[in-house]
Amino acid sequence: MHTLRHYLRLFSTTFITLLLAGIALAYGPVAQLTNYHDFADQHTLFGIAHGADVLSNLGFALVALWGWRRLAPARKHPGIAAGWAGYALFLAGLLLTAFGSTWYHLDPDNARLVWDRLPITLACGGLLAGVWGDARQRSSAALAAGLALAGMASVAWWYFTELAGSGDLRAYLLLQILPILLIPLLQWIHGTPPAERWAFAGALLLYVFAKFAEMNDHQIAAVLGALTGHTLKHLLATAAAALVVASLVQRVRAPLEHNKPVASTSGQFQ
Repeated sequence: MHTLRHYLRLFSTTFITLLLAGIALAYGPVAQLTNYHDFADQHTLFGIAHGADVLSNLGFALVALWGWRRLAPARKHPGIAAGWAGYALFLAGLLLTAFGSTWYHLDPDNARLVWDRLPITLACGGLLAGVWGDARQRSSAALAAGLALAGMASVAWWYFTELAGSGDLRAYLLLQILPILLIPLLQWIHGTPPAERWAFAGALLLYVFAKFAEMNDHQIAAVLGALTGHTLKHLLATAAAALVVASLVQRVRAPLEHNKPVASTSGQFQ
């Protein structure tokens, strides 16, 4: 008899993706806020305009380099081999985010924002592809490539519709929402060890808090003073990425038995 997890494994991720895409299509274009570039951090720090927003991007680079140094030599380890293409894209996106976001915050405008948003989509898509590869014990390379192209297309769609006077962020936002929903589901369906599920759940929760801080930039600055909402967003997102990397590093250091796929009652790998 097929179990609930069997049916979820077959249909759930595809159903959720199609459902959200359908909702986005029905909802209509999502415009960027007219005051999007009006950040609370207007201070010069060490001679750098918007210094806190700029310098807080350093954390992304440090986490990415740490992850690459510890994980790349172990990319054939059974614990991450299937998901490595996705995780490599995640780390590359994280490193590029440090540069792209720095470039944007030095002088915020839509043209520079492209180079901030592009690597964010790579990081989000890479993380989702990596978890999918882990869960399915199949190479994540094709999915990582597909999500990378989708991410770049979503940013291009926003930018060119913005130039046409009717900017549309739906595809870009969808590619950030999907990992938050699908990663915990994939890990539950396929029996990821609880410690790893908690680590990824904590990272996703931190990212949700980061988005909340981003949306309340000026309000948080009014309460915390020098620490603005957008700077806090960078710090929380860095902590989220570090939690993911720490979990993966721990995985490749664990005994190999810990990383073997768990066999389901039907005899298939979960």
